[in-house]
Amino acid sequence: MKTYHAKPGEVEREWLLVDANDMVLGRLASRVAQILKGKNKPQYTPHVDTGDFVVVINADKIRLTGNKMATKMAYRHSGYNGGLKETPISRMLERHPDRVITRAVKGMLPKNTLGRAMAKKLKVYAGPEHPHVAQGPRPIDLEDHVDG
Repeated sequence: MKTYHAKPGEVEREWLLVDANDMVLGRLASRVAQILKGKNKPQYTPHVDTGDFVVVINADKIRLTGNKMATKMAYRHSGYNGGLKETPISRMLERHPDRVITRAVKGMLPKNTLGRAMAKKLKVYAGPEHPHVAQGPRPIDLEDHVDG
């Protein structure tokens, strides 16, 4: 038996719709990252982007467990001395809830060209409306979709 490797032209992508209403941030992000990588498909190949497009709606209704809403910070650095900026996650959720999910998912993807290509297939929206109706995204329930 020869090992099967998916070719970039052979990959069939699907559009999936995830409702983030009352979901825990880390669990949502890890399952979405698995779908973006393509690990839920039998033709998964590590060096080829075999993942699907994922549309996440209701990003403003996610949950954080424990005391994270008060203590968790998002860090970024300008590149200059003393350029470390920290933003409380509660303020990020008020102003840009879509960026919270995007940052969490990107942190779980590979840090290379392939990971950046996978991240482009993630579309996150704060409310229930999204502009991808023409693609016909199939709603999925993440509780029983990937690894359990």
